[in-house]
Amino acid sequence: MNDRLSNIEITVEPDPDAFVEEIEVRLLASLRQNVPASDYAPFGVLARDKEGAILGGLIGGTSYGWLLIKILWVAEDIRSQGLGARIMQLAEQEASSRGCHGAWLDTSSQRARTFYAKLGYETFGMLENRDGEKPQGHARFFLSKRFSHLDKPIEASPRA
Repeated sequence: MNDRLSNIEITVEPDPDAFVEEIEVRLLASLRQNVPASDYAPFGVLARDKEGAILGGLIGGTSYGWLLIKILWVAEDIRSQGLGARIMQLAEQEASSRGCHGAWLDTSSQRARTFYAKLGYETFGMLENRDGEKPQGHARFFLSKRFSHLDKPIEASPRA
């Protein structure tokens, strides 16, 4: 072991403003030294109602020609009304404007997997618990989509 190491500990509730952000910043700094260097650029899409309450949003970023969708959320009471699809379309258009040729994400929700499939995403990998492994029946799906064209007009805000 390195002589600089003095302690290793488990943190069950890492502080997102300190620990999590610091590790991500350091990892991204290391990746920038790769050849070719990472060009990761984060962005988000946010949908609000007329009073300013958040109805949905996406957190992601672009790197190496790909959009990574980290988080997509839509309020339960307005799901299946097109807001999620509009948020995804805006994110894909932003990624395309940054020179991306596709997007990828992961989910453990079968409902989300079906939603993404309707948007043209295909499963390229899966981690699945075997019989006797807990939680029984759990799987994480990895999906991707190649952008063919993003020329459909969209609305930037949800309908009232």
